[in-house]
Amino acid sequence: MPALASCRALAFAIAAISVAALALNLIGVLPGLPFYISLGGLALAAGILATPGVGAFLTFFIVFYGLGYIGIMAVLVAGGLAKASWATLIPPLTAFTSAAFGLLAILLARLPVTREVFQIADPYFETRERGTLALRPLPKFSAPERWIAFTLLGVIIIINLAQVGISVRLNQWNREWFDSIQAKNAGEFWRLLYQIWVPIVVVLIVSNIIEFVMVSVFKIRWRDWMTQRLTARWLDRGAHYRMQFERAVDNPDQRIQEDVRKYTEATYSLTISMISQISSLVSFSVILWGLSANLPFPSESFKIPGFLFWIAVIYAGIGTIITHYIGRRLIRLNFEQERFEANFRYMLARLREFNEPVALLHGEPAERKRLAERFGHVIRNFMEIVAVQKWLSAFVQFYGSANSVIPIVITAPFYFLGSITLGVLTQTAGAFARVDAALAFFIDRYAMLADFKAVCDRLNSFEHSIDQAHLSQNTSAIERGTAGGARLSIPALTLKLPSGQPILSVTDLTIRAGERTLLTGPSGSGKSTLFRAIAGIWPFGDGRIDLPSDGGIMLLPQRPYIPIGSLREAVSYPATDGAFTDDAIREALTRVHLPHLLDRLDEATNWAQVLSGGEQQRLAVARAILARPGWLFLDEATSALDEGLEAAVYAALRDILPHTTLVSIGHRSSLIAIHDRRIHLEPGKDGLFAPKEANSQPA
Repeated sequence: MPALASCRALAFAIAAISVAALALNLIGVLPGLPFYISLGGLALAAGILATPGVGAFLTFFIVFYGLGYIGIMAVLVAGGLAKASWATLIPPLTAFTSAAFGLLAILLARLPVTREVFQIADPYFETRERGTLALRPLPKFSAPERWIAFTLLGVIIIINLAQVGISVRLNQWNREWFDSIQAKNAGEFWRLLYQIWVPIVVVLIVSNIIEFVMVSVFKIRWRDWMTQRLTARWLDRGAHYRMQFERAVDNPDQRIQEDVRKYTEATYSLTISMISQISSLVSFSVILWGLSANLPFPSESFKIPGFLFWIAVIYAGIGTIITHYIGRRLIRLNFEQERFEANFRYMLARLREFNEPVALLHGEPAERKRLAERFGHVIRNFMEIVAVQKWLSAFVQFYGSANSVIPIVITAPFYFLGSITLGVLTQTAGAFARVDAALAFFIDRYAMLADFKAVCDRLNSFEHSIDQAHLSQNTSAIERGTAGGARLSIPALTLKLPSGQPILSVTDLTIRAGERTLLTGPSGSGKSTLFRAIAGIWPFGDGRIDLPSDGGIMLLPQRPYIPIGSLREAVSYPATDGAFTDDAIREALTRVHLPHLLDRLDEATNWAQVLSGGEQQRLAVARAILARPGWLFLDEATSALDEGLEAAVYAALRDILPHTTLVSIGHRSSLIAIHDRRIHLEPGKDGLFAPKEANSQPA
């Protein structure tokens, strides 16, 4: 959708049709068109011109209702010029409703809290990616994803507005039906039932089915796109790794899986239900206002125009204030509940991952205590929610129950006096209930709104944390370039901790292609940090790293990542399944002494729990054999192997990858003979570690 600032043509068109209708009204061509309808259009046009910088989500609603206003007014004006009574088919009030909705969207765009909520939705409605939509029996078609979203949302809104119109007709039918009962008119009773009620209900059922399908498709497409986008941003350029050094959010897995689902469902539900309720408010307020004129007080000199409408407004207003007073703490409590639940779930998952060391240490009592403490936070916060929710639920129940009685109590005296019929009494009660339900939107959905606000806060903080992680990478003072030849060169580099404390200083370090280099040093000297900086995921420091211009770089950490899935996928990682032939995979597993796994390539399980630490490290080396990188960095990647098996693995790498440059981190003295060169990190007078050539020193 275009930005609202660029919708000047729409604003001028709305203003032109409004002025034309107003002029035709003044000269008597459209005598039945109320002035406020044209004034509503002029207000919408002015709002569009005066409100720049609206996001795509709200812009859609402004444009949708702006076009709707133009279309309805064009039909009314054309009907007036042709002296045709179009108002019987298109009530003029629908034009005012369209203008009112457009103005509501503009108002929401000006509120900081709604801008913060809807900015999460904007990227989906701005994307230029293409998608494919298949809705049987319609043919499959491809279009930009945002236009598919706009089409689905537009049709859903039209269906909802049509359903409001049906409810208005049912309200009128209800009056006529009960009047026929009171008059004991059997013929009219059955005619209204079969000729009016049955067709309306059939249309309502069919529209509900169509709406359900379209809503389901819309929500899952939206969720899918948001999930893919957040996952891509989280994994982009190691942001998931760097986020732990920022003011990181907790449980990113929950933000992506649970919060995205809740956001798409709640945003749709609240938006569409608000549209439906406001449509009902406008439509039934007119009915309620008109019915109030049929309720004369005993004293003819005392009349309150639309007094039933004002009673509904006052009743809903008092209820809204009380509801907010009771439930305002729910936003914070729901936010905390999501966090405590996610922390408890993560601790259970972590315990499952490390069940063997826990069992070996007999740590079950300690784990039970830790789990009980975490779940204690869940229980305490939940009970605070219950303490608030019980009073909120009690009030909402009382409010809803009273809502069905109040209009009857108010209008019953008039019925007893014979001023109104039974049909008018029931129509008044129905109209009052619909108006009050629309006005009570905030009351009925307060708990949902509180939870929704917590979800939005979690997603916004997650996006902000990702932005900060990308910013730390983009603003890192560590420059990365390309060396002039087949070498890795570090002319000058200082690495720091996330706190800013320097730990390692490198000056004029060069590793030539073909060398097998061993990097040693005490724990905490910065060996692994140097590898991370070479890999490009450590942003803290300053200086320059010139990478080799030929051959890719692959780094094997001490604890490899083993994805859940088939063994074939685990060995091929990070390449996708199918990148290597089964023969190549079996050869690689054989060369790293894992022959017992050759017949289990199709077996899918959590291999991180099935394989021992040494087996996992050898599987990671098999990945390197398959990938054949030009430069291979091993960060204690064979520490779980005995010296004999470690030597055999290095021999396999030397034989299979003779042109690959090996750079290792290790502490065993047996590694010295395997490598051509050793660099030792030693502390200097300034407390910083620095690399020194140490071929003769023990590891």
